[in-house]
Amino acid sequence: MAHVKLHIPGPVEVSPKTFKAFCSPMIGHRGQGFKDLYAKMQPQLQQLLYTKQLVYLSTSSAWGVMEGAIRNVVHKKVLNCMCGAFSDKWLDVSKRCGKEAEALQVPWGSPIRAEQVDAKLATGQFDALTLIHNETSTGVMSPLAEIAALKKKYPDVMFIVDAVSSMTGVKIEFDALGIDVLLAGTQKAFALPPGLTVFTCSPAALAKAATTKDRGYYFDFVEFQKNAEQSMTPSTPSIGHVYALASKLEDIFAEGLDARFARHKKTVEATRGWATKNGFTFYPDAGFESMTLTCVNNGAKPGGRVVDVAKLQKSVKDQGFLIDGGYGKIKGTTFRLSSMGDETEATMNQLFAALDNGMKGL
Repeated sequence: MAHVKLHIPGPVEVSPKTFKAFCSPMIGHRGQGFKDLYAKMQPQLQQLLYTKQLVYLSTSSAWGVMEGAIRNVVHKKVLNCMCGAFSDKWLDVSKRCGKEAEALQVPWGSPIRAEQVDAKLATGQFDALTLIHNETSTGVMSPLAEIAALKKKYPDVMFIVDAVSSMTGVKIEFDALGIDVLLAGTQKAFALPPGLTVFTCSPAALAKAATTKDRGYYFDFVEFQKNAEQSMTPSTPSIGHVYALASKLEDIFAEGLDARFARHKKTVEATRGWATKNGFTFYPDAGFESMTLTCVNNGAKPGGRVVDVAKLQKSVKDQGFLIDGGYGKIKGTTFRLSSMGDETEATMNQLFAALDNGMKGL
């Protein structure tokens, strides 16, 4: 079968170099070879997340660690900040974990703002909150620094942040932000195959986890810390993913972090430029658009051009590219174009040419 290049918001395209590393021969996960591999990556991971804390590797989707965070650091009540399909889901996950939870719900397309969080935390009911930095379903990027600044006002509240579709695409300074848990699956801006999550925790989060009796085992943050100190993981990891991550970190630091962030800015701006040129508007509120994907308005909100998304998808796919036709309740009334991972202005221009061809037939 001919390869269809992915421009959906995840999984994204994986380079031949990364795939080659993924297929490296197996080694024992308790042997010195694995310890050396992890130990070599640790300083790079810390630099990537701008932290002095150890960075952990979990063989799971990001939801595993998202659920793990709820189990580890929520004792009293969690505030779930909700602005789209994935952040909305965290409320259900919290309740399924047996935790008392409350929604901070804003309209889809709008970001979470600090004053909204402040008003909730001021009640004193909560000892944790969850936030998705970049809500993939709506293409909204909430102002993380603005929200994280509240940590100084509420030091005992655990700030849990999902950066699944923003980590490595934009700068996220974990230590400077003062948040408690930061996590990301690697199938998005990392441009790795799905199945690995990278995360880190503050000393306060680890101390709180240590007092939690029902935190489980597979996602026990204390176990992750103890094992990471020995350059190991608590349970058998996907060694192929770890090899692939090591290869990708080589690429990231060869490019340079600032250059990588700047490239993501250029590719997303080019994508917005294509949409504007073709008469479309955007689904997110102005000023809060994602830096790694573009959610194009297609009738979900007033204004702008409206096309048959299914026909556009098919035409583009016939040309070798896969785009996303919207997610959840805005499926079809939006469509999403990913520019994250290894994409460049040149590769995005190839997608734009296919989109232009597709638009002619609508």
